[in-house]
Amino acid sequence: MSRVTLSRYLIEQTRSNNTPADLRFLIEVVARACKEISHAVSKGALGGVLGSAESENIQGEVQKKLDVLSNEILLEANEWGGHLAGMASEEMDNAYQIPGKYPKGAYLLVFDPLDGSSNIDVNVSVGTIFSVLRCPNQCFSQNDSLGEEAFLQPGTEQVAAGYAIYGPQTMLILTLGHGVMGFTLDRELGSFVLTHEHLQVPQSTAEFAINMSNQRHWEEPVKRYVGELLAGKEGPLGKNYNMRWIASMVADVHRILTRGGIFMYPRDARDPSMPGKLRLMYEANPMSMIIEQAGGAATTGTQRILDIQPSSLHQRVPVFLGSKEEVERVTGYHQA
Repeated sequence: MSRVTLSRYLIEQTRSNNTPADLRFLIEVVARACKEISHAVSKGALGGVLGSAESENIQGEVQKKLDVLSNEILLEANEWGGHLAGMASEEMDNAYQIPGKYPKGAYLLVFDPLDGSSNIDVNVSVGTIFSVLRCPNQCFSQNDSLGEEAFLQPGTEQVAAGYAIYGPQTMLILTLGHGVMGFTLDRELGSFVLTHEHLQVPQSTAEFAINMSNQRHWEEPVKRYVGELLAGKEGPLGKNYNMRWIASMVADVHRILTRGGIFMYPRDARDPSMPGKLRLMYEANPMSMIIEQAGGAATTGTQRILDIQPSSLHQRVPVFLGSKEEVERVTGYHQA
């Protein structure tokens, strides 16, 4: 039996679910860019790409060389195909304008070019997260520039979302709104091959992921919930839990998608003006779409993430996502 490549899968989706051809082409271009990023990541010190770029992004975070390179790869791969009206990246202050010499399309691409980049220098898995939105009818101003407001759509409006994880294998996890599929990069073939069909997050779990060093800053519902997890079999939840924390959202979510668990990055008291750490548009929305399509749940502790109306490109939110049973429990503690 022949293997199903990403290209074949997307063509079959065009036939069976009326996936637009432009969206199929866009996903293929993003996948090719991810292959190029994977190659750069795998070379590491041999490619001279480790270490700091000696610059900061709009969030004030020090950029790694691979942050900058990955951002450039995604921009250059996607700007000329005619599928996009514009792009937005975690690494850029403003929306990226498609150069005037190229045709413009019906979609918007939003991405975190290299999630978990603090792990690059210690050779731990990192990844790329992306989200696709339709461009509103009135996308452009009179001077033919794309405004930030075009991107400010709730996560329910996403037409596709995915991530690539650069680990022992390079994988592409994708949803077009009809379940979640996993593709593994066959380097000999040069293609992503379907290896995991209709991924599902287990409803219950015995694992959790959170940065325990921030415990003293958490809000009371989070302290209560994590305290119950740590109490183990003798506690109110009646079972022992293991904690896992990779400090790469892609890697932590991929583990949860594969074997269950809950990922938490709650708001805390260190900066009361900051509602959370993770970015709604580049991280929380695409990951929430994937998790929900796989049967899990994703909230801020008080509301469904995909229902949030964004107010800015770089808006931050608290995140609780993963196995439905656990997400509903900690959300209930916030709402009590």
